[in-house]
Amino acid sequence: MNYIAKFAALAAFAGGAVSAQAAVVSLNFEGVNATYPSGFAQILNFYNGGTSSDATTGTNYGVSFSSNALALCLNTATVNCSNTTRGGLAPGSEFGALFFLSGSSTILDYAAGFTTGFSFNYSQVSRSGGTVNVWDGLGGTGSLLGSISLALTPSGCSGFFGAYCPFVPIGVSFGGTAKSIEFAGVANFVVFDDVTFGSATPGPGVPEPASWALMIAGFGMVGSALRRRRGFATA
Repeated sequence: MNYIAKFAALAAFAGGAVSAQAAVVSLNFEGVNATYPSGFAQILNFYNGGTSSDATTGTNYGVSFSSNALALCLNTATVNCSNTTRGGLAPGSEFGALFFLSGSSTILDYAAGFTTGFSFNYSQVSRSGGTVNVWDGLGGTGSLLGSISLALTPSGCSGFFGAYCPFVPIGVSFGGTAKSIEFAGVANFVVFDDVTFGSATPGPGVPEPASWALMIAGFGMVGSALRRRRGFATA
């Protein structure tokens, strides 16, 4: 193997290390409802290689939801379809969110499991008592790895209709491997978005600084080798 191939392999390894450490999945519930504005589709297997109750399908993350988990239609500056909006503060996550209308909780199952942390944005403006529990078994069973108590959030975003705004970020770090999440509270009084696995901060993940350094070092060595080889050809 020549020097360039060796350094390219090192860079690929560095990139793999970045990917491994940045394995963060974030669900924004966009596209679950077949049309916008729309009603409240059951999420079901939208993120599990199957479909929602609207026959829509999303990225297959191996994530499924219990039957009472619904995709709420969110308001924009020009469209009103619920009492909830992101207030123009979440580009790319502004049309759909997670809520439930029946029961005292809804369950998310992630059979492959995830580690490190769990997080989301939420709005709960008038009924306290919401909690989110992280379990190491499917279906909200097994050992409790982490729990989040939800405080009431502010109500109303200027220029947008809907009391449920703004959404507030919250998360929890834990040890072990989690396989299910239980979203509990008063039905129809708490809304969740940007549900994130592998990080205590909601939203798409970014590589850790050490991983960036490793990747940049790998690319730097490749570039150095290329410059030396080019020197022989162009001098």
